[in-house]
Amino acid sequence: MINRVTLIVLDSVGIGALPDADEYGDVNSNTLGNIIKKIGSLNIPNLRKLGIGNINGVDYLESASDPIGAFGKSLEKSKGKDTTTGHWEIGGIILEEPFPTYPNGFPKSIMDKFEEMIGRKTIGNKPASGTEIIKELGNEHVRTGYPIVYTSADSVFQIAAHEDIIPLSELYGMCEKARGFLQGENGVGRVIARPFVGKGGEYVRTSHRHDYSLKPIHETFLDIIKESGMEVKAVGKIVDIYSGAGITESVHTESNMDGVNKTLEYMQEDFRGLIFTNLVDFDMKYGHRNNVAGYANALEEFDKRLPEIFDNMSDKEVLIITADHGCDPTTDSTDHSREYIPILVYGENIKPTNIGVRDSFSDIGATVLELLNLKSMRNGNSFYDIIRTK
Repeated sequence: MINRVTLIVLDSVGIGALPDADEYGDVNSNTLGNIIKKIGSLNIPNLRKLGIGNINGVDYLESASDPIGAFGKSLEKSKGKDTTTGHWEIGGIILEEPFPTYPNGFPKSIMDKFEEMIGRKTIGNKPASGTEIIKELGNEHVRTGYPIVYTSADSVFQIAAHEDIIPLSELYGMCEKARGFLQGENGVGRVIARPFVGKGGEYVRTSHRHDYSLKPIHETFLDIIKESGMEVKAVGKIVDIYSGAGITESVHTESNMDGVNKTLEYMQEDFRGLIFTNLVDFDMKYGHRNNVAGYANALEEFDKRLPEIFDNMSDKEVLIITADHGCDPTTDSTDHSREYIPILVYGENIKPTNIGVRDSFSDIGATVLELLNLKSMRNGNSFYDIIRTK
């Protein structure tokens, strides 16, 4: 009997372009593969032991002769390639239509309404890199007090503000107002607070980012686990992505390693249910900034922590490592990429085997529910029968 699952999302660690990647401009994207090709090698022995190099199509990484985990990859059924879409699909929500995006900035009707609600003018209103736009407009923001509004290729309404000019509480309030009216046809996946500090020319974003997602459109695996009386403990931005639905306890993080530390703290507690962790640095700090060396180093840092995670697992616990989309730092684009995600499963009662290519990220959530002996959800096919030892 399995008492607990620890599910870790390596945010944006895709492993190769999906068959429909050409529709998204991502035909040559391969986050993990292109990083390895660019730098020559990657020291991730523990992920290799789990079987990441044994996954179908991962021919750019040496396979393990005797992997200790089950391994495979998954297609994405939902339309889109953003964080909310990927996580929601893991949880059992398939989106037939992608969240709206604004490649030319937000229409005047949205900006007029937002400015009226917050009582200030805004600047920006265009797709941009978060680090670049505060370089470009940071001084004007400090001088005028006008918040910087920007978007990206993803479905996001982002508000950047200097913490000394617009206090965090006021910035968060602005985001809540934006989230309140950005619904329906203008229902962006996330409204994001992007606070920064520093002086002219040397602005840096802080760890006080906060995401305001739409409420999940129907029940997810988190709701089912919570309603069964088990715990759902969220690490990192998971609580934001699901807008708190189905979560019993949460903690935000300052970095990948802080996320691992907080995951380990939860693992040392005695409870039944799910630990659900998102490690966002891969995406936020390295993928979107096309920082290949930083991304590679972050992968190696995580790999070094895996023995601690293994050591803190009970014989009734299962570890699943996956991703939510790609964000290939080697391409010209700084946006997410439409890619397969890896699935690695490890535990005392897990058979090392190839689970093949799954039809949907929802197969992960469905498997978590079956591992915990709970009812199934509306989407997803469990692969527990393939990986169970008996």
